[in-house]
Amino acid sequence: MTFIIRNISLLYGKDLVYINKGFICINKNGIITEAGSEDTYFDKYKFNDTKVYDGTGFLVIPGFINSHTHIADSIGKDISFSSTFNEMIHPVYGIKKKILNKSTKEHLKYFIRTSAISMMIKGTISFVDFREGGPEGIELLKDSILDLPIKSVILGRIEQYFDLEKILEIKKQQTKGNSDDKLVVDKLQKLSLESLSRVLELSDGLGLSGANENTDDALKQYIHKVKEFNKKNNYLHYRKKIIAIHAAESQSTIKFSKLLTGKTEVERIINFLKPDILVHMTHATLEDLTLALHNNIGIVLCPRSNGILGNGIPDIVTMIKLGCKISIGTDNIMINSPDLLQELDYLWKVIKSHSSKYSNYIDPKELLKMITVNPGEIFDLNSGSIDIGKYADILFIDKYHIDLQPIHNIYSSIIHRLSYGAIKAIMINGRFINEIPY
Repeated sequence: MTFIIRNISLLYGKDLVYINKGFICINKNGIITEAGSEDTYFDKYKFNDTKVYDGTGFLVIPGFINSHTHIADSIGKDISFSSTFNEMIHPVYGIKKKILNKSTKEHLKYFIRTSAISMMIKGTISFVDFREGGPEGIELLKDSILDLPIKSVILGRIEQYFDLEKILEIKKQQTKGNSDDKLVVDKLQKLSLESLSRVLELSDGLGLSGANENTDDALKQYIHKVKEFNKKNNYLHYRKKIIAIHAAESQSTIKFSKLLTGKTEVERIINFLKPDILVHMTHATLEDLTLALHNNIGIVLCPRSNGILGNGIPDIVTMIKLGCKISIGTDNIMINSPDLLQELDYLWKVIKSHSSKYSNYIDPKELLKMITVNPGEIFDLNSGSIDIGKYADILFIDKYHIDLQPIHNIYSSIIHRLSYGAIKAIMINGRFINEIPY
């Protein structure tokens, strides 16, 4: 049955236009069939087989999309938070890797599930996860959230990494004729390629650690495998598989790449991998950002993660000026709560504190788009805005809540002042989440 919610305020469409008195019409499949101003409401609708609800006092906004998480890492919350960047999260020898290896599946599933519930309570209707552990890691995540209404984009990976420094040194010695003909493993091996095929079957694409853990040939193998899979399964039930990868996260990773290869991580990634998404870009150069823009690559920022790891803050002002496609993620739950409003509040204040000249470039509406409209487009989700044809993935906010009233700038108020006590209902696919037992 179709139902209409009227007498609501809402942020409408891709530009999040504020409508003081509006309505939303949702069909039985959870799709928005009409939305807009009450001025056109009575002229358009016949009320046959339609329920009408009064939403007076509510502000209705798109549900949030968390563009980058490592949700299984929630089992290690705040462990060794004072460690260095590589000591904590390096994919081969980091503390995170050791914790995940020693944790039981039951414990991992419990904390994945509770973190997903935490995200929903905070207004997140969908999250994008970099899922380690090969096919088994993907299946673990799926099992953990099977009975939850929250949506997910799962980007898997295989567990083959390369010692780039050692490989390049051996090749250099071989070129000089000073080598003892050591075998150089610089490509994904047969078992890894078989695992990669299974990862692509189970996931929405690849979420790779970084360029510095991969050779040029390995990066080329990844993109070849994804293209091959997409071509083969073009007419089947699979969606197009995407590739995302960490890039330019720290000064140390930038230095490592330049010293060994003569190129930045972003240059190597775009040359050999041609990804859809670059995550972090904290120390991306202007040339890096221009490359990403010209190759239509989305950028995911994780400002609080960069801050706590001592990696600095991404140059979002330049990204906005260039017209880059930007979304926001909360990153590793070891070090951050999966709270997107904290992410926006932190980013806005830190950037503005650097220089008052940046004030005009940090528009709160554009920031809000980075957790709604932008990720909906970047990840090709039928969500992220209140618009005809989109899923009704929306939040109902008490406009008169003590933390919000009086509202003078709706976008600033959401970013700075919205508390979770003010979110009175959350709808995913046209159903209130409290209707679904979990």
